[in-house]
Order: sequence, then structure tokens, then C-alpha cells
Amino acid sequence: MDSPAALAAFANEVRDWFARDYPQDILEKTRTGQTLERDDFIRSQAALGARGWAAPHWPVEHGGPGWSALQRQVFENEFSRAGAPTVVPMGLIYVAPVIYTFGTPEQQARWLPDILHSRVFWAQGYSEPQAGSDLAALKTRAVRDGNDYIVNGHKTWTSLGHYADWIFCLVRTSDAPKATAGISFLCIDLKSPGVTVRPIRGLDGRHYLAEVFFDNVRVPVENRIGEEGSGWSTSKYLLANERTWYARVEEKRIAMRRVRALAAVHPSPDAALGAQPAFRAKMAHTDMAIDALEALVARARAGGPNGAGDLASLIKIMATETAQAITELLLELAGELGAPHLPVRTAGWAETLPGRDPFAVPAVADYFMTRAQTIYGGSTEVQKNIIARAVLGL
Repeated sequence: MDSPAALAAFANEVRDWFARDYPQDILEKTRTGQTLERDDFIRSQAALGARGWAAPHWPVEHGGPGWSALQRQVFENEFSRAGAPTVVPMGLIYVAPVIYTFGTPEQQARWLPDILHSRVFWAQGYSEPQAGSDLAALKTRAVRDGNDYIVNGHKTWTSLGHYADWIFCLVRTSDAPKATAGISFLCIDLKSPGVTVRPIRGLDGRHYLAEVFFDNVRVPVENRIGEEGSGWSTSKYLLANERTWYARVEEKRIAMRRVRALAAVHPSPDAALGAQPAFRAKMAHTDMAIDALEALVARARAGGPNGAGDLASLIKIMATETAQAITELLLELAGELGAPHLPVRTAGWAETLPGRDPFAVPAVADYFMTRAQTIYGGSTEVQKNIIARAVLGL
């Protein structure tokens, strides 16, 4: 199955499907740098689900395609080359593995099919105003009342929370002496009475974040994943999946091809920017970082479904710092033409710029977005502490 001929045939199959059956209007939006709406994400993932390709990493018994690590790599490469938008990870990549690993058969039957076919949009409720990198300091509380929990608290930096139907949360269910021992993993219907979702506009001007308030929200105990008090270990399992998701190697290679194409024609007093030694050195360093990231991801996948292990933190650091390096290169190329970012991302934004200059890219917006990548999902400093303890034994 993993012979060169078989992998080439599989790549052709995936490429043909994206050209023929995937929603072409969504590809056009991503090609022109437009912001995707809720319906775009749902249609994208529903199309993949109908083909059986929405969850490459899921076990076959839960709806995964049963691909090898090399097939997954081929699929992800073709996915990026087609220009398809990044899969919204909160359902397919974050909570689903928690459900099929720690959930009951009833929970698996209840939630997994809707996640697989994009019938329910999920959000992640981890960070709080006083609990970000120090997640164990969370204050959102769930008090047992018969067959329900009564939840009160406040989650913030909730990606696409304004689109979500459900949210999975870490909540405090006891005041155990060890802070992490009193945390449970709870799934909450965002249509429940007492839930309020408010928008947060990002530094780049876009609305992709939200904060979620819980005011005496009643949540059935059957919505808890795992035993009460086991939420911390569950969350660590989820975060390993989250941190490896950042890799997206082929997406970074495509971005670097764009950098090189723009650098080759970039005007400057002496020569194209791409011919200047200092800029060429930056590009070469970034290319090498992508190669190293690809090798690290391959090593993690060779270990099987749980192969990332301690490598997850290293992958997260390398992937996010490489993404920042790429947007820095684009920003240097775009200059002042990269500054507009508030009607950019809407249909036709580029047509409003003089001559539709090729350097009129939303470089500032992208630069701001990648600044946050080394903070959310576990800051780089936290990842280095994990590596020091778990890998180096310090």
C-alpha cells in the first residue's frame, strides 16, 4: 500500500477529487485571502466527511479511513496544495480523540457521527482571564446537583466560539489540595439557558475569538468525559493532539514558494530583494526549519496513534516559530502595502488597491495572527519547561 506507485496513485486520486468534487467557491476564497464564514467551514468538512476523508487520524472503528502514516502525509500535502482551508480542529482533532479514548460507548455514539459529518460545531473552553498558561488556576466551577452540574464561570480566547453549538470545558469540581486533581472534563450545549457568548476582535481586526460566560448553567452529569477529577490527565492527552496539529508542513512550503516568487521580483535600489544575501539567508534558514519540522513529524507518526508523546511540545515550538518566520518575510516584502487589514479578507478587497499590486497581501494581519501562535495552545516558555522535565530530566 505504501509503495511509490501506490502513493502516487493515491495522490492523483486526492488531487482529482479536490478539483472535481470539493466546493470550488471555498477554494477561491482561500486563494484570494478572504475570511471564511461558519457555513464555509461546515461545507468543507461535510464534503470531506461524505468522502470518508474528514478524519485521517481516527481509528477505523470510529469512521477513520485506515490510512498509513505515509498516506496521511500524502493526503495532507494534496490538501494544502489544493488550497483547502485548514480543518477547524476543535471537533475532529481535539475533542473527538478524547471521546473515543475516554468516553463511554453512549457518548461515542452520541457525538462522534455528528463531529465526523460536520453537523455540530465545537469550541474549546480552557483559558480563563486568570488561567492561561497556568491552566490549573482555572476558576470555572461545576457543583453537583443530583444528575446535573451547575456551572458558573468565564472562558476566554475561545476560537470561533461564536460559531459553536457545543463547547468542551475544563471545570473545577472539587477543592482538592492539588489543584489539578479537582478538575473535570465537561461537554456543554451552548444553547443551554445561562450561556452568553460575546465576541473578541483580534489584533489583526478579525473576529475569530469569543468569551463565554456560564451563569447557573445546568449540565447533565452524563456530559462528563471520564471520572470526576480526571480532567487534567484528559486535557494533557488532548493538548498533545493540539500541539502536533500546528505542524502543517506542506502549507508552510507553499507559503515559502510565495515568498520566493515575490522576492524574485521585489524592487529595491540595488536588486530584487531575493538577490540580497541577508534576505536569501533568512529564506534558507526558514526552508531548513521546515525540513526539520517535517522530519520531526515523521518521527512522531512512526510511533503510531500515540507516537507524538514528548515530541508534541517540540513540534509546537518549531511549527509556530517557523510560521512567524514566514510572516516576517512576507511583511518585509509587502512593506506599506501589507498594512491594510480591515476590509481585506472580504470579497473584492484586492480590487480596491492601485493596480492590484502583487505585494498587496494582508501581511500585517497574518503577522499579528502568528504572534499569538507561540502563546495559545501552551506558550513556548511552557513547552520548554515540559521538554526540560519530560525529555531532559532536569
